[in-house]
Parts: sequence; structure tokens; C-alpha cells
Amino acid sequence: MTDSQDKKQLLHLVFGGELENLQDVEFRDLDKLDIVGIFPDYQSALSAWKAKAQATVDNAHMRYFIVHMHKLLTPAH
Repeated sequence: MTDSQDKKQLLHLVFGGELENLQDVEFRDLDKLDIVGIFPDYQSALSAWKAKAQATVDNAHMRYFIVHMHKLLTPAH
């Protein structure tokens, strides 16, 4: 088995959008959410998150998030 086969798949979703205000996580327009993608591990999700966050640094209301999908799919783990 190779290293990639030995590694457990831990899915992560990266998405973002423009917030109504800086104190809450409420999006201005749900139709304009940016679904960056689903990634097989935290490290690749973090790289995608950083790229999107840096690309939108001029808009203070734009935020990107990483969702640990593997925790939602199998909460006991």
C-alpha cells in the first residue's frame, strides 16, 4: 500500500461569502456563496482557504471557512 492509501480520508469543505456585519456569521446573499471545494484532508483545505482569504483581503466583510465534514458524517470519530 502507498502512503495515500494508508492515510485516512478526512473530508473538509471550504466555502465563503460576504457577511452582513463583522460581529456575526450571517451572509449578505446566500446565492453568492463561494463553494471552493471539498478536500481529502485538512492540509489541502487549509491551502485552499488561505488562497481565497488572501485573494479577498481588501473586502473586510468577505470570510472563508473550513468545515470538518468528516466530523459531521461520523460524529463518534
